[in-house]
Amino acid sequence: MPSTLTIATRESRLALWQANHVKELLQAQGHQVTLMGMTTMGDQILDQPLSKVGGKGLFIKELEVALANGSAQIAVHSLKDVPMDLPDGFHLACILQREDPRDAWVSQHYDSLNSLPQGAVVGTSSLRRTVLLQSLRPDLKIEPLRGNLDTRLKKLDDGHYAGIVLATAGLKRLGLKDRIRHIFDLKTMIPAAGQGAIGIEISANRMDLVDTLAGLNDLSTAVAVYAERGVSRAMGGSCSMPLAAHATLEQGCLTIHAAWGDHLHSGTALIHAQDQQNIDLRDPDVLKVASALGDSVARKLIAQGAVPSTAV
Repeated sequence: MPSTLTIATRESRLALWQANHVKELLQAQGHQVTLMGMTTMGDQILDQPLSKVGGKGLFIKELEVALANGSAQIAVHSLKDVPMDLPDGFHLACILQREDPRDAWVSQHYDSLNSLPQGAVVGTSSLRRTVLLQSLRPDLKIEPLRGNLDTRLKKLDDGHYAGIVLATAGLKRLGLKDRIRHIFDLKTMIPAAGQGAIGIEISANRMDLVDTLAGLNDLSTAVAVYAERGVSRAMGGSCSMPLAAHATLEQGCLTIHAAWGDHLHSGTALIHAQDQQNIDLRDPDVLKVASALGDSVARKLIAQGAVPSTAV
């Protein structure tokens, strides 16, 4: 193991908060840690939806180069930005305890989505949020909103939107909780797979780091997230997939609720599916069990007419 661990991270304020959070946790274990800030293609291309320019992988490719050449040993990601299947040579080593996974309504003038006037403009570039918003308010005009958290808030403040939908976790982490006018419940706005969770990626040839990071891993979060990512993986999940998936683990029962919508036909009803299973966290295959339950939910969606991205 290197005497100093280097964390590769994006340079947005939220990404740096997450990287510094991991740094502090590792330092508390006695490790020396430095940060390597990087700008990714996902940060540079802001004028087009991610679904049209390469997907979530645009946020991690440069960081993976740093892992591959050894200039960094770990990369810290918002887990919802991590593709369902990592490229060969990389490994998701650790998932931290999840922050609030819910979506937040942010607006200067309107307390909630329901208080918007007919035809109001709402900002999001998430196809998931688009189909969920359209199911709640078909009259709204959904317009693209890209950029880091501060950029999105500035576009709202400049008057481009009546309101925007953001992840509650990011707002809380950056001390911006007071910008939240309303937090959607988990049944109204089902989160994206992995939303609110931080993942740590390593090179597959540095599996010795798994033990180093074990103390940061939250198994309950990992089980829920693996179930959510199981749904998304089976659906060919990416940012081009209008898919929501959220799992909870309570008293040994893992429950998943997922929804799919047709973003090309706004009048089409959402398709919902859910499943649950009792699990044992002591089971060495518990993450595989969780993923399999997610796959089961995806098959239920498909049986009702949801279209996997591979079939689009």
